[in-house]
Parts: sequence; structure tokens; C-alpha cells
Amino acid sequence: MKWTRDNRPRRIVVISTGGTIASRWNGSGYTADASGDDVMATAALPDNVLVEVRDLFNVNSSRMTTDRQLALLRAVHETLADPGVDGIVVTHGTDTLEESAFFLDLHHDDPRTVVLTGAQRPFGTGDGDGPGNLYDALQVAATVHGLGVLVVFDGLVHAARGTVKTKTLDADPFADPSGRRVGRLGFGQVDIEREPERPAALPLPAPGRPAPRVDIVTHHSDADPVLFEAAVSAGARGIVLVGTGAGNATPEIADAVARAVDQGVHVVLSTRVASGPVAEVYTGGGAVDLAAAGAVLAGTLRPGQARIALLSALLADIPSYERRTQLLRGLLDGPVRAEPALAVTH
Repeated sequence: MKWTRDNRPRRIVVISTGGTIASRWNGSGYTADASGDDVMATAALPDNVLVEVRDLFNVNSSRMTTDRQLALLRAVHETLADPGVDGIVVTHGTDTLEESAFFLDLHHDDPRTVVLTGAQRPFGTGDGDGPGNLYDALQVAATVHGLGVLVVFDGLVHAARGTVKTKTLDADPFADPSGRRVGRLGFGQVDIEREPERPAALPLPAPGRPAPRVDIVTHHSDADPVLFEAAVSAGARGIVLVGTGAGNATPEIADAVARAVDQGVHVVLSTRVASGPVAEVYTGGGAVDLAAAGAVLAGTLRPGQARIALLSALLADIPSYERRTQLLRGLLDGPVRAEPALAVTH
């Protein structure tokens, strides 16, 4: 649904976290060191958009941690506590953007939009894509409502859920391999094509609690339970098992899953295949046996986002293993939210 926006200036807060969009040459490679103000100075502003910049941290996104994601989550909620803020743009590195976006979305219950964007080419380069992506992100944050957390890159709008980095260096690195984009930008307007599916928002995790360890273990042709069991021994409270095909491994790994579940470890089954759902098709250590051992199927979520769902379930204040599993299933399934989407044209 679309409506014509009034002429009131929109106040957008840009939260800067680093990434390629803030990276400059250091003599041997690129490092995130440009401030949020420096990054903003490269971009034009859409009409009637006022920008405030907040530097949260400045790291390459391969250095993202749960603690930093929690700091980002709290920064977003603190910013939206101001009713005069109309939206948020987060500049972020592309390597782990899909994880941070999904983490924010699982805890987002505000109609105002949070947009994550970044760049594939470094700060200050003649062919840099950061300024255009930032302009588009500001436009979406100022004009779209009720769609949760979005990823805006290369003129396209993606839902946080399901969107992953599918290309290492291309200008259009993000897509949902199992779904459609949310919309696109062009000719001064934002066109919304579908409403994302989102579960009910989670409350903010309690402050001061240490983040639980959640590991990812990948199955391959010669895989045995050693790495899976090492994760359990290291104190993992959750493990994402990345199976082959529709979510398959071996009888030995299925037995290891059952032992881990008996110890109170939550196990989610994803797949290393680019698109399609995990499904209970095969026995012999396949998803049929892994589910019977207690693994929860990730649906179409890929490993990084499956880990974020598991992390969020563990951060919830739920003492019961069974109730956490029930919550986890809901986060992985992602039921449709009934609220209408609103997009505003210029």
C-alpha cells in the first residue's frame, strides 16, 4: 500500500559500525577507519531528509561479535525511544551484515524502519558504491513503514530474514536464494513488491548476561562427530549442524546429536546448499534421523541466520529447554505478520 508523504522533514539517524563503506588503504589492505561523518560526507541526501550520525564502533564485519551485535541492538532501541526519529540507517560491513540484520529484525517491534547498507568498494574510490547505497538507504528509511529491518543494496530492497551474501565482490551481493526481494528503488521512489514474513518480536535480552556460545559445524564427505563433540566440550549451548542436501549427515553424527540434546544443547539443522528448505527425506543419518535425535530443522534459513535464531532463543529469559525449543521453532518458521505495509512515494 502506498500513500503520498507530507512535506515534513524526516529525521534519520545513521549508526556507523565500519565495514568496506568506511575502509581506506593502509598500505597492505583495507581497514575500516573512516568516521560516520566522513562516510556521510560522500553521499547526497534525499529531499526533506535530515541526518544525525552516531559512531558506534568501526570494524571490518569479519570482526563482528555477539557482544557488538548486542551493542548495536541496544543502540537501535535507544535511538527509537526518541519519538522524533523517523528511521535508522546502519552502515555495516557486508561479510556479516546478514547476521546483524536478522538479529535486529527478530527484536524489532516498531513501525519505523531500520535499514542496513554498506559497500563492496572502499571509501573514497572513484567508482565507490557506498554513496549511492547510502542515499537509497536513507530514502527507504524515510519513506517505508511496517516492514521491520531491511537490507538496501544496489537499488534493491531485501527483507532481513533469508537475505544472505551470495556474491563476494559484485555490486549486488545480497539476495534471498529461497525467496523474492521486497522491492526496488528508481526514478525518485521506492516500490514495495511484497511484505516480509516475520515472527512476533522478541524483547531485548537482559543486560549484563554473558552471551552463550553457539557454534556452526559443517558436514562433508569424510566428516565424523569429532568437531561436533568438540563444540559440546567447549561449552556450546547451541550448535548449527550444516548438512548436505536437504539436511543430511551420518548415523554417527545423528548419535552425537542425540547425546548433545540429552545434555541440554540445542541443535539446529541447516544445509550447505544455496537454496531450498531442509526436509525430512532420508534416513541413514539423514534429516529423518537427525530430527528424531532432537535437531530442529531450519527451514530455508542458511547457517549464519539459523545461528542467529538459535542465539536469540538462548538469550530469551526462558528456563525450560522445551519452551526454548518451542520459541526456536517459531523463530525458524517465521509466521506471517498481519500488519499492512506502508510505502511512501516522492
